[in-house]
Amino acid sequence: MKKLFGTDGVRGKANIYPMNAETALKLGKAAAAVFMNKKKRHKIVIGKDTRISCYMIENALTSGILSMGVDVLLVGPMPTPAIAHLTKSFGADAGIVISASHNPAEDNGIKFFDKDGFKLSDEIEEKIEKLVFSDMNVDHITGSLVGRAKRIDDAQGRYIEFAKNSIDNLSLKGLKIILDCANGAAYKVSPLIFEELGAQVITINNSPNGLNINDKCGALYPEQMKKFVIQYDADIGIALDGDADRVIMVDENANEVDGDKIMAFCALDMIRDKKLKDNTIVVTDYSNLGLDKAIKDADGKVIRVMNGDRYVVEEMRKYNYNLGGEQSGHIIFLDYTTTGDGTISALQVLRIMKKTGKKLSELARCITKFPQVMVNVNVKKRIDFEKMPKVMEKINKAKKKLKDNGRVIVRYSGTQNIARIMVEGINEKEIKKYTKEIADEIKKQTG
Repeated sequence: MKKLFGTDGVRGKANIYPMNAETALKLGKAAAAVFMNKKKRHKIVIGKDTRISCYMIENALTSGILSMGVDVLLVGPMPTPAIAHLTKSFGADAGIVISASHNPAEDNGIKFFDKDGFKLSDEIEEKIEKLVFSDMNVDHITGSLVGRAKRIDDAQGRYIEFAKNSIDNLSLKGLKIILDCANGAAYKVSPLIFEELGAQVITINNSPNGLNINDKCGALYPEQMKKFVIQYDADIGIALDGDADRVIMVDENANEVDGDKIMAFCALDMIRDKKLKDNTIVVTDYSNLGLDKAIKDADGKVIRVMNGDRYVVEEMRKYNYNLGGEQSGHIIFLDYTTTGDGTISALQVLRIMKKTGKKLSELARCITKFPQVMVNVNVKKRIDFEKMPKVMEKINKAKKKLKDNGRVIVRYSGTQNIARIMVEGINEKEIKKYTKEIADEIKKQTG
């Protein structure tokens, strides 16, 4: 069977398979079929980011769902985590987000949430894939059985109140924030959330035109935000990505504070307040070893899973943990959200700043990070690393030299033709050398 789903939904270049209207139509039909239980009138929430291609995908998905006799609630541009929340809030059978997250504007993607606001299991994704490549007959759905589409006017307000309640509407008066919305899905709601809580907010990159999402701005490009923090003497810079499910911050000195640092001081705060379940956090292989040390020094525990926030959430749900995430800024506070939420993560950081009276730079000092080098290599074709002996030779050489004082991770991106190389260790010069050797060999072998 053909494969549609990657590590985070379906993704690709907009208007090229699989991210074309024809496939979106079939995905809509398949999703409707999978989430129907025959007991009531069904409905699916659809949200999107600000890419121009979202109109095309939205209409195709909607048509497919309606043709199956399922209603559609259209909420317009909204953060991915907002759709997860609204799916539950509206009592819908599923939620769909049209977004390629942090990718360039020419890409797009489709992510699904179940009725409880969680990303789908591999098994349900496989059911949807199977139906997409089958012949779904809808001739019997006519007249009043055809689904109806409705635009929801109060969706933004629902999410704004939900987000503010995650910190019990704590006043943020006295804090000056630079907020970078990446010209993405949060451009309307996130500024209002911080402003309504009393913070002084200077918002940048909140004028989407359909083509400027993530364009040298947002969580992947915090340089512009750093300049504004210094220029306006702000307390903190908050950068969201295109669908606002991740966040990267900078402190008052414009020093970057990534997901590992955020998780570290949030976990330590929760340990002190006896709110971190089993004193455990869940992270991926890319999180820095310095995070492990900071948590273990506080009698906490770090569990690692394979890369991808969905796998973090799966582990958290399995063992009832309530904090986890990725170095990239996907952070899951399971007491409040079912997926990564950049805005709610930022609110938790601001809450700790207000509670302790400490600056972000002081909070971030709780972790001393090991040197870590990450390199992306564009590849023309994906060849199993095990089938490239010279590549494996370079990888094994680095692992042998580093022993227990470092790590080597090499994998392909789940959404792009990119090989990702991460080497971590005590000596930065040494790990840069190993990273370059591995990257150069991959380039040779993959063309």
